[in-house]
Amino acid sequence: QPQLVESGGGLVQSGGSLRLSCAASGFNLDYYAIGWFRQAPGKEREGVSCISSSDGSTHYADSVKGRFTISRDSAKNAMYLQMTSLKPEDTAVYYCAASTDYYCSTAVSPYRYWGQGTQVTVSS
Repeated sequence: QPQLVESGGGLVQSGGSLRLSCAASGFNLDYYAIGWFRQAPGKEREGVSCISSSDGSTHYADSVKGRFTISRDSAKNAMYLQMTSLKPEDTAVYYCAASTDYYCSTAVSPYRYWGQGTQVTVSS
């Protein structure tokens, strides 16, 4: 059974850093485009960053460019989101996801597998 499990969320002060992890089981992440999404209360789920399976190209939402870094570790079948210079507006539940498309997208619809989410709270 394919599964994604996030970890690493928590409470951090504005300007701080967190590293989110997402462990995959039941399938090989190398063959999937992978992405991180977030959803704040009362808002729609939005794409934060993604990596394509075809060429390893990455994409970031304008709101996180220069602050967040997405990566994957083939040996561990895992993906990560390093978040720095965190702001209160980054507060949300963060989800990892995997898509069978060759090129990644920050749109929600292409993603087939989703984690359960991890809460990130940034205090001012």
